[in-house]
Amino acid sequence: MKIDIEKAQNEFIKYTNKFDLQNEPIKRKQEHSFRVMKISKQIAEGLKLNQEDIEVATLIGLLHDIARFNQYTEYHTFSDSESFDHGDYAEKLLEKELSKYVETDEYNRIIKKAIKNHNKYQIEEGLTEKEILFAKIIRDADKIDILYESVDIFWKDRENEVEETKITENTIKQFMKKGLIKKSKNNQKAEQIVVVIAFIFDINFKESFEIINQEDYINKIMNRYNLKDEKSRKEFKEIQVKANEYIKSKI
Repeated sequence: MKIDIEKAQNEFIKYTNKFDLQNEPIKRKQEHSFRVMKISKQIAEGLKLNQEDIEVATLIGLLHDIARFNQYTEYHTFSDSESFDHGDYAEKLLEKELSKYVETDEYNRIIKKAIKNHNKYQIEEGLTEKEILFAKIIRDADKIDILYESVDIFWKDRENEVEETKITENTIKQFMKKGLIKKSKNNQKAEQIVVVIAFIFDINFKESFEIINQEDYINKIMNRYNLKDEKSRKEFKEIQVKANEYIKSKI
């Protein structure tokens, strides 16, 4: 075993303990990191990677949001547009910190490139096949856990705020193109839900779709809301049907 995951987890706890874990958003990012670590491992195992590569994927999952703690502490937001790109920041941070988590530098470039690209609209060009593989694993794992959080963490006890809003034609058109929808400050709250559902169009592996399907995330998320606007309510239901059909087609 070249990567001691237990040691890495202890080091990560030590690092995150420097921040105010009594602050709910910061604590949530710590919990998110551990869940994404487990999902990354699950995907890597499903892909039947060797043990060494499973450990690399697991470590990437643990560290992918390491920049979030500085981000929220300094800027009181997780919005990259209002602070800094947390993938780019993490890559620079790990130049100094990575040796604390893994003794060999054999995987440094793979780890840093995967983490740098985990939050981008698309993976940068010029990566090796193996670097692309790990970038795809962490992108899937991160999105799966955001779907998990969308079930009852986001808008918890504030569902009515979503239900009072509408879905614009532009968002519908983007969704039907079966691609990621770029977030906009102009998105209404109901459209923010659609942006998250559209994550499925950037999922890479059958193993990832199987997790999403098994956990029934799409229905659990969308059944929370009953939009007041009749047209938007019908479109919301249509999106739900299309999303489920797409997932089923991938497994």
